[in-house]
This record gives sequence, structure tokens and C-alpha cells, in this order.
Amino acid sequence: MKNRIIFSLLFVLIVTFSSSAKQDKYVKHTVVQGETITLIAQKYKVTPFDIYKLNPDSQNGIQLNSVLLIPPSSAEPTVIAPKQTQPKANSNPTTHLVQPKETLFSLSRQYGVSVEALKEANGDLLKEGLKIGQTIKIPSGVVSRETYEKPPLEKPVPAPKETPKVVVKSEPKVESPKTNAAYHIIEPKETKYGISKKYGMTIQELERLNPAILTDFPVGLKLVVSGNAPAVTSKPVESAEPIKEKPAVVNPNSGKKYLQEYVVKPKETIQSIATDFGITETELIQLNPELKKGIKLGMILRVPMGQKVNVPKKDQGNLMKNLNTNARKQLALLLPFNISKIENDTVNSTQARLKKDKFLNLTLDFYSGALMAIDSAKVLGMNIDIKILDSQETKSNSNAAALVQQNNLASMDAIIGPFYQANVEKLAELLEPTKTPVISPLSKDTGKKFANLYQSMPSLEQMRGSVFQYMKTKGGNVIAVVDAKKGSVKQYIQEMQSDTKLVGLSAKGSFVSDSLRVHLQKDKMNYVLLASESTGMILATTNAMLSAQKDYQVQLVIMEPNETLDFEEISLTRLTKLKLLYPSLSRPNETVEANQFDAKYKKSNKIIPNQYAIRGFDLTFDTLLRLSQEKTFEESIQTDASEQIENKFDYTQNATYGYSNNGIYILYYDTDLTIKEAL
Repeated sequence: MKNRIIFSLLFVLIVTFSSSAKQDKYVKHTVVQGETITLIAQKYKVTPFDIYKLNPDSQNGIQLNSVLLIPPSSAEPTVIAPKQTQPKANSNPTTHLVQPKETLFSLSRQYGVSVEALKEANGDLLKEGLKIGQTIKIPSGVVSRETYEKPPLEKPVPAPKETPKVVVKSEPKVESPKTNAAYHIIEPKETKYGISKKYGMTIQELERLNPAILTDFPVGLKLVVSGNAPAVTSKPVESAEPIKEKPAVVNPNSGKKYLQEYVVKPKETIQSIATDFGITETELIQLNPELKKGIKLGMILRVPMGQKVNVPKKDQGNLMKNLNTNARKQLALLLPFNISKIENDTVNSTQARLKKDKFLNLTLDFYSGALMAIDSAKVLGMNIDIKILDSQETKSNSNAAALVQQNNLASMDAIIGPFYQANVEKLAELLEPTKTPVISPLSKDTGKKFANLYQSMPSLEQMRGSVFQYMKTKGGNVIAVVDAKKGSVKQYIQEMQSDTKLVGLSAKGSFVSDSLRVHLQKDKMNYVLLASESTGMILATTNAMLSAQKDYQVQLVIMEPNETLDFEEISLTRLTKLKLLYPSLSRPNETVEANQFDAKYKKSNKIIPNQYAIRGFDLTFDTLLRLSQEKTFEESIQTDASEQIENKFDYTQNATYGYSNNGIYILYYDTDLTIKEAL
């Protein structure tokens, strides 16, 4: 089966390679203080991707006095004209290179022409709307109202001298005539759902007032909206509970003061408070270093500005119920097939390579599941164009920058991949100006954060926190037996789960049965968290628990995978008697739908699907569903959860940047030798 996929990829897969036959001399540019790739690109009238293409190392940042090669398309730097007090008419047409977040409406105001005039001057070029990187014509007889060059996106904003105030997010552009009507100009990536939500309308009301959007939804179109337009105020919004003596922490990327005080209430934990305010436990501790010593009732913590989240559980079925197949969407999958390596391998045959290349096997399994999701989308009538591209990855490099330029990935509605975290972060960075969603499919790591980065795999920190949260919501007595070799686990428990009772070990680091018994309580479930890979310690601890079952309720818990539990010395019967509890990224699924999926996959691929094939289906199908909504991808992330064959997608927006998936299952071994979800 995998041989067939490899050969089909060689002929069908959309793989593009960059080459240049130009022999022109490149311009050498020496980086000076304060310059960025964007600023340099604007200076020479090229794109950042042109520079990245010639200078691959610049994707990791540029250094003072380093030398960059600039494409020869424009040897002379741009000369910025001084601002003129009186605009002079120009008899010849001028051109404009479209920048991120620009619209026909904003350009019409910048150049003093109408949207209609811009459309007429550019003909079919604007048929599908304005796109970043386009060079459009500006009708003759006008001069830009802003003759100075715009500051690059990467330029840091200087810190204010005074105490920063809360920045109020600007409301939609509204023109308020004398009548009770109000107007809204459609901005890039806006939807009917988003606009109707801003003005307190239904989509049907918006369409009734604007019949033109029944068949089209062009950027720059002026819409009639509700007469009750959102009120705009220039006064800063003050917190209901202002911080008095503690300095406000400012997010340097947003410029917003976002902290307020919060008083710890009974039974609350670090994990529960972090979840309630949409941040990670690490972020909460960074804001409140005193939490390293433990959390106490009545503590005053710094948390994100606004009310406690407490978001109701998202509806799992909304995505299937509300499919919208009218608007055409685009999805790209960047998968590490590394076709060039296979073609250039003169030593190993494709079959031999498949036998020993685990990463290629993983990729092909994920790809096979993604293909089934694409097939299911076609059956449901989803209107989505899909590109499958070879990301040509290693752990630290990929051809993502070239793919962005060659395939116009900035125009995509969503992108899945690359696989390695460093590569997916680089892609998110390149596409952050256009807010193109970039989904990390398999990595549990977290590094740099970007507003458009979606971590689909819960992190180890989330996994640990979820099992502690479960035990505490059940009112359990949590006890931990931690091997002396597990120093990081012990530190985590002491700093993040300080109300957990740690069982003392002997001088030689072995388990002492009596040390466990002194912590057991008769009036509640005693959760015994075991962190050890020593067969002897596992057997001693579980023996003590089995003995204590006569007088106490006890349950064995682990917070991360432990291969030692699979050894023959530790019987399955022992684990089922103690109802082993653990967090998991996937669930066992014996439903009719799951069995049908297995049967269909086996019919197509001659084998049953493994975890990577199922992951490929689940993630791709979840993404396709979100793209087939009236809402934008980001809006669906905020309002809807999804549960597929084995994986759950319940994203939460982080306080800093981006989104993370909290789709974690708490499972346990039942006495009938099956694995069940703990409720």
C-alpha cells in the first residue's frame, strides 16, 4: 500500500521546486541598526520571501553588519519622497504594492479615489478581491495622501513614558448619516456571521438589508447594518477591580494592560484558575511567582483583565449541523514526504526505505487518513480547494518559505503542517501578518507563540494538569509516590500541586508501605499518583494499595505514559483491580461510526488504521468542518468543539498568543478488562 502511495506522490503530488537561470549580479546589503527584513524588502522593492530565498539563514533573524543578497529586479533602493503640502496631479497612472490588512476602501481614502475607480482601473485583476503582494494601478490625476513610507510591521513600538492605559480595540468603521441607518465596510477575512454578531443582528437581517451579499461578499463593499451601531468611546476602560499597589504587566505585543486582582476561593487550584482565565499554569505562575510555594485560600493573584471565563461546555455537534457550502475555501497540507531524497537515493529501493524510515511511514499513515477525510468532505458537498505540498523537512529546516511564495499560501483559509514544531512556528511567523491559521498537527512541544498558531496536540503540562483537575473536582485525597529519579515530577508537584501529599521514601530511596497508609482517608477516594519506572517500586506500591482496599477507597493514577506498566511482571489484573487512571490524547471508540471507518480504511489500504492514520483523518476532517461554516475558522474555534473518531478538538485562546487544544480524555482500566472514559 505504501509503495503505491509513494509512486502516486511522485506523479500527482503538488511539489514545486525553485530554480533560477538569471546570471545578473545580486545587490549586497549590509544590515544597519534597526533594520528588519520587511524594511529592507520595501527599500529595494522586493518581497521578504525574495530575501529569504537567497538568504535562508535570515529566516532565523538578521544580525547587525551581516550581508544579505538582494534580487536584481531593482538595484536601486527606494527613494522616499518628502511629504508635500499641496498634492500635484499626475498625468500618468501610478502603482501600489498591496500590503497586509489593506483594503480597497483604505486605498481609496489614501489616494483620494473611489472604490469603483480602482476596480475599473484594474479590471479582472480585482475580480477575486484585493490580495497581498498584488501591484495595482492607481487612476491618473491623483497623488497619495500619505507620501511617506509606512513603518514596517516588525518595527518595535516605543514604550510610553507614563503608566500605560488600557487600549480600547477600535470598533468597525461606521459612517453615521443623519438617518437611523449605519454602514460597515467589509474588511478582508470578515464573514456575515462576524459582522452580524458585531451589530447584534441575525445573518438573515443582514442579507435582507443587503441583497447583494446573497451571491457575493466582496472586500470593500459598504453594507447597511443595524441602526444601533456599536458605540465608540475614546475614554479608557477601567477595570472593575483595579490593581492598587502592584505594577501592571503589559503585553508588549498588544500594548494592552490586561491584569486585575483575583482572590483564591475554596477548592480552587492553580490548574483550575489558569483554565478559567484562559492561560497555562506556567503563565499564571510567571505572573504570580509566589505560587511556587503553593496556593492558599484568600491569596490575591494577578490574572488577565476581565471576568472569570467559566465558558459553558461547547456544543460538540454544531459543526456538522451548520455546514455552509456556498463560499469556496482553500486548505493546504504541508507534509514531509521528502520526495527529493527518495528520488536521489541510489542505494535503497522504495521498499527498503519504507522498511527502515519510520518518519516516512508516519507521514504516509497521516496522509492516508487525511485522504479519507477529504473524501468524506466531498461526499458532504464541502466546497474546499485542497493543496498537498511536500514540506521537505528536517527537525530544524523546511522549504516552507519557498512554498509560501510559490503557492500563495497567504491566501489560504487554513494550513495543516509542517510536522516539526520549529518549522510550523516559522510558517506561522511568515503568515502572521495575514492572520492565516497554521495548525501544528503532531507536536506536543511549545516554543514561540504567534496569534495564528493552533497547537492541536495538548502539551505535557496540559496532560498533567488535567488529571489533577479531575481528581480535585471529585473531592479526592491526592497522594503521590515519586521515585527519587523523578526530580522534575517532584518539583512540578511541589510548585504546581502543592496540596498533594508526598509519600516519604527510605534512605535508599525505596517505597515504605507505612508511609502510604498514614496519608489515606476513609471518607473519600484516595488517588495514589505513582511516578516511577522501577518495577520493584511499582509492585511494592500496588501491593500496599491492594492490601489497603479492605479499609479504604484507593485508585492508582499516572499522569504520563509509563512503559514499565506493560511488563509481564505487572499483570493487567493488578491494574484493573486498582482501576488505573490516566490522561490520554485519544479514546477507545467502539461506536458504529468508528467501526465503519475502520472497515472503509481497511478496504482501501489493506490494513487497519493506526493512531497516525486516525489522527490524520480526525485533524483534517475537523479543519474541513470549521472551514465549511458561516463563521471564520477562528470564530468556529472560539465557539465550537469537535469530537471525531478518537480525538477531541476543544481549543482555548492563550492569554499571550495563539490557541491550544484542551481535548484530553481521562481514562481508566475497568474490572471487566476494558478501558473506559472517567466521567
